[in-house]
Amino acid sequence: MDKNYLITIIGPTAIGKTSLSIALAQHFGCAIISCDSRQFFKEMKIGTAVPSDLELASATHHFIQNKSIFENYTVGDFEKEAVAKLDELFLENNIQIMVGGSGLYVDAVLKGFDSFPEIEQNIREEVRLNYEQKGIEYLQNMLKELDLEYYNFILETNAQTLQNPQRMMRFVEVCLGTGKPYSSYLNKDKNIRNFTPIIIGLEAERQIMYDRINQRVAIMIKEGLVEEAEELHPNKELNALQTVGYRELFQYFDKEITLDFAIEEIKKNTRRFSKRQITWFKRTENAVWFDYLEDRKKIIEHINNNILNS
Repeated sequence: MDKNYLITIIGPTAIGKTSLSIALAQHFGCAIISCDSRQFFKEMKIGTAVPSDLELASATHHFIQNKSIFENYTVGDFEKEAVAKLDELFLENNIQIMVGGSGLYVDAVLKGFDSFPEIEQNIREEVRLNYEQKGIEYLQNMLKELDLEYYNFILETNAQTLQNPQRMMRFVEVCLGTGKPYSSYLNKDKNIRNFTPIIIGLEAERQIMYDRINQRVAIMIKEGLVEEAEELHPNKELNALQTVGYRELFQYFDKEITLDFAIEEIKKNTRRFSKRQITWFKRTENAVWFDYLEDRKKIIEHINNNILNS
């Protein structure tokens, strides 16, 4: 083969992406790039459903538990590191695998990160001060006013972002600093990649998906999620910890809710998160979707056909 191929497995949480990625890595003799934005952090093993020790030993994995929650690690950082790692891996094998449920991180590797003009420091400082004085509502209202299209897109695909001050400040400062909507800079000049993506989506009926999520949460609790979250509780304000599974337990430790209620909230919020993942991934161009129980031989056949016909 004179081309490089990146088999990319997408889909909602708990759908079986990890087991498929390992089966494909073993078949093609290649490595796995993880693009799950929560599994980067070594302090968050149980609550992020990091692959088991046996799974990690079954194939070479990259970008799993390689960062600390105390590091500032952005999607832009990941894009640069992942693309550089793929350049190395493609020297060994023309086929590599990427897997994960973080849509923004998948897009960053497949299509490149969007390019924005430099924003003057005084504008950035003004946005930051206004946020500190007026709270997250200020940022939400400003984005709604300056770029309603992008505000609605976030609301539909990943509503949690509206509660993320770092990202919201960035959206607003770009709007104010350029006089143009943030969304006008998206999907413009993309970086050229040295691979052809083959995108595999996994899906299931909604009730099956919800049952799998509930089962996964129960396993996490049994494996020690409560104890893991308790250790992280003193650092609950860190951005890496603003995520489902930890946020609810922090409320329990703060005596705002009971443990049983926190566990039910984790299940409910994970189900909501999975719906947003589906909304995001269903817009992925050239993705071919398979039932989560599909015979892996058929998926391998589909991949081989793509390679032969490209």
